[in-house]
Parts: sequence; C-alpha cells; structure tokens
Amino acid sequence: MKVDFKKTIPTYSARQGRFDVVEVPPLQYIAIDGSGDPNTAPEYREALQALFPVAYAIKFASKNELGRDYVVMPLEALWWAPNMNSFTTARDKVQWKWTAMILIPDWIDDEKVSAAQDSVERTGNPVGLRRIRTMTLDEGRCVQTLHVGPYDDEAAILATMHDDVIPRTGASMTGKHHEIYLSDARRVEPSRLRTILRQPISP
Repeated sequence: MKVDFKKTIPTYSARQGRFDVVEVPPLQYIAIDGSGDPNTAPEYREALQALFPVAYAIKFASKNELGRDYVVMPLEALWWAPNMNSFTTARDKVQWKWTAMILIPDWIDDEKVSAAQDSVERTGNPVGLRRIRTMTLDEGRCVQTLHVGPYDDEAAILATMHDDVIPRTGASMTGKHHEIYLSDARRVEPSRLRTILRQPISP
C-alpha cells in the first residue's frame, strides 16, 4: 500500500482559528539552506527546482528497489532572522534566512539520497542539486495553527502566536519558525492557500 504521511503523522493536521500544542516526532528531510526574500531571490527558486526532482527520484527508488511506496510530501520551510519582528510587524523579507525541505521516510538512507541526486543530475542537473543535504529535525513541543489565505497575511497570526498564545502557555519560543505548504501555490489561488504555521516552544 502507498503510505501518505500527511494522514499517518498527526502533526500534519492543524485547525484554522485554533492554536494547538502538539508533540512533533523526529522526522527526516532533504533540505537546502539559503537567505533572502523568497519572492525575488533566485536561490530560493533554485532550491525548489532541485528538491522536488530528488524527492520524486527517492520515492520511485523506494517503490522499485525496496517495495515501499509513499506519497511525496509537500514543501516545508524553516524561517528565522536576527529579529523575529521581521516576520510580523516589520515583515522585512530581505532579512530572512531559510531552510527549504521535503520530508522523506526514515527507511531512506544517505546512499539512496545520493543515488537520487546522481539520477537527477543525468537528466536535468538543476543548479541547487549538490546543495541538498539530509537532516533530522526534532522539534518536540510546538504550537501550530492552520492559515488559509495569502502568505503575506500570516503576519497578524504570527504576532498573536508569538506575543499572546505562547506566553500564556508559560513557555518561550525555541527553534525556528516552521511552515508546511499543504497547497501548491502554482495551482491554487492565494485566498485558498493552506499553510500550517508551527513554532517550537520550550518544554
């Protein structure tokens, strides 16, 4: 059977208008690091152009060589900046640093990832291909919610999360702001984009 991790990992579900405290298990990703405004920096576009072909090459290798099929997961990204107001009141995207990433199963090892990169290199060789790395992210306790709408409308929700919701839990922010893009921005109009907004917090 084809596994859909969005359905088997509970933290890939969130509710609009609700801020839930969740426990996120350690998860494995392929990732590329960068910085700058994702709307204008070519580095971000190049990262996506490399990550998705490799993610699909890994999926097909898993199916054909290991007999384990799964649904390729959506794009995710970690975001941070020297001043977190860059995401809320200031909304200064030039200051943003990011890690673009796609979840891969825990049965995929570095050898399979490297073989997938080699396969993509033979067919297209996107610019960011050799910047891909594997990483395990262990976020633990987090606050998350579902945002529906344009990405630039997230600021008010993040301000509420950072300045109201998290302080009321008695915790503080740790780690990096995390977004999970459940919608494909190339095919869905901005008002209908669905994005999980997640912030790790202290235990």
